[in-house]
Amino acid sequence: MSLAMSSVNRTAEIKLDAVELAVINSRFEAVVRAMLNTLVRGARTGVLGVAHDLSCCILTGEDELLAWAESLPIHVVSGPDIMCRAMKAFHPSFTRGEAFLHNSPYHGCSHAADWTILIPVLDDDGEHQFTVFAKAHQGDCGNAAPTTYSFTPRDVYEEGALIFPCVKVQENYETDPDFVRMCRQRIRVPDQWWGDFLAMIGSARVGEQRMLELMKEVGTDRLKAYAKQWFAYSEDRMIAAIKSLPSGRNTVTTRHDAFEQVPNGIPVKVDVEVDAEAGTITVDLRDNVDCQPCGLNLSEACARTAAMIGCFYVVGGDVPPNAGSFRRLEVLLRENCVVGIPRHPASCSTATGALMDRVANSTLRALTEMAAGRGMAEFGVCQPPAGAVLSGTDPRSGQPFINQLCLAVSCGPGHVHGDGWVTAYNIGTAGMLHKDSVEIDELKHPIRVIEQRLVADSEGAGWRRAAPAALVEFEPVGCAVEVMTNSDGHETPARGVHGGADGARAHCYLREGLGEPIEIPGYHRILLREGQSIISVSCSGGGYGEPRRRDPALVAKDVREGWITPERARDVYGVATTADGALNEDATRALRGE
Repeated sequence: MSLAMSSVNRTAEIKLDAVELAVINSRFEAVVRAMLNTLVRGARTGVLGVAHDLSCCILTGEDELLAWAESLPIHVVSGPDIMCRAMKAFHPSFTRGEAFLHNSPYHGCSHAADWTILIPVLDDDGEHQFTVFAKAHQGDCGNAAPTTYSFTPRDVYEEGALIFPCVKVQENYETDPDFVRMCRQRIRVPDQWWGDFLAMIGSARVGEQRMLELMKEVGTDRLKAYAKQWFAYSEDRMIAAIKSLPSGRNTVTTRHDAFEQVPNGIPVKVDVEVDAEAGTITVDLRDNVDCQPCGLNLSEACARTAAMIGCFYVVGGDVPPNAGSFRRLEVLLRENCVVGIPRHPASCSTATGALMDRVANSTLRALTEMAAGRGMAEFGVCQPPAGAVLSGTDPRSGQPFINQLCLAVSCGPGHVHGDGWVTAYNIGTAGMLHKDSVEIDELKHPIRVIEQRLVADSEGAGWRRAAPAALVEFEPVGCAVEVMTNSDGHETPARGVHGGADGARAHCYLREGLGEPIEIPGYHRILLREGQSIISVSCSGGGYGEPRRRDPALVAKDVREGWITPERARDVYGVATTADGALNEDATRALRGE
């Protein structure tokens, strides 16, 4: 009998009780949290250290997602498994001290800006047991234009991003100096990049060391037995959740906004089938247009993840998201599809937003429409100028800068359990993306944030209302600042469900001095000069359920707190309030015809 077969048999014989399963689960989460802490504290770019546009996870030696914590779903739900398989295909054998850099959207990464460090965790016999994974959105990834979300390029060559399809960057724990010199020549902020790269390496090495300690303490066979049982438990939870849904099929269509490269916009069709008896959900994205000559094409990782995210918002938080529960979800993709498997050299620069929002929201809406009392309305889509990429030269230091803002964006939809989450940002980040500190943004960049607030009467109205839109206005200080924004949702808003109203549309404005704002396209590249300001208004989410079913006391509270005006309370919700915002019960009964 081979050693490998012997190990498999030993793993099958080990049975862990519920207490030990819970303890080992917490140990894996502790490893991931240590990785995240290292990455956040070591990062130099604001989008990492402040906004936390980063993720860490652990996979088994069989490339199955095992553990992740406080990470962005769009980074880890699907993709890490494909990336690990690519690592094995490109590097058939491993030795300790190696580290691999992977950001290729054609081999499992989300998009070129999400650089990822993969380190195989080997036991003392050199056998690959686990893989630690640290992903971080870069301040600059070498794009031709100064942005990490390039919407204009016809292909990846015009995009210009540095692409590393699982390239070995460390051997014997030493970083390849040739790789470093190459990156320094192509990155606009080389010192900032180097600090972020070291933070990523440090994060992955912390994960490797903690896993080696855990393997020694608990035993590899016992950890592998845990993984097998944890996956089985998670799959059972997913089966139970799907069996509670009605069987059926629903097709939802939507459309991404038009801009210069796609003058008619991009239609998206999502077909969802629930087989409750079999405990499966199938999402079919194949009936969509081919890859487009722009940066909006989805990578395979983002197309698959978007559909899976939409499912998880309906099946509920009692289902652990890992390789076990994923077995019950099937996502059908085709090659050369704008929301499928891209063919090189199609550009996937904006794959973590834009069409990802549309696929995930449409999957969510399709399931929510089928299952009364479950799910939520559509999230608002991203990302307005509050999430723009800024670049230029800081007059205070004479040094170049480039970074993505993460100021106020709301987007949370109404859902069966409550009102919309104000800081949701978008469906793919699930509220895990942190908001920038205004003071830190003004220290790091030559800008001034003039205003940041929520917009009254902009919520998707419903029995459970959505979060209102968020408004941000900012201006450069002492210089000109280049602003690149890819803002969807100006034409097609977030849709409400079960009688809930659609959310408010996004808007972008340019203001000269103290003049009246002039609306500008959602997709733009502007050199913002002193005396000018950009105004960002995010989408709001859709509402859940009929607005006139909303508890009148909650409507009156919304009026008192400034979420809505008395006029909107009367006209949309059928609720009358007094001058001080108290509920007028008699007038409300008359308005609602009760």
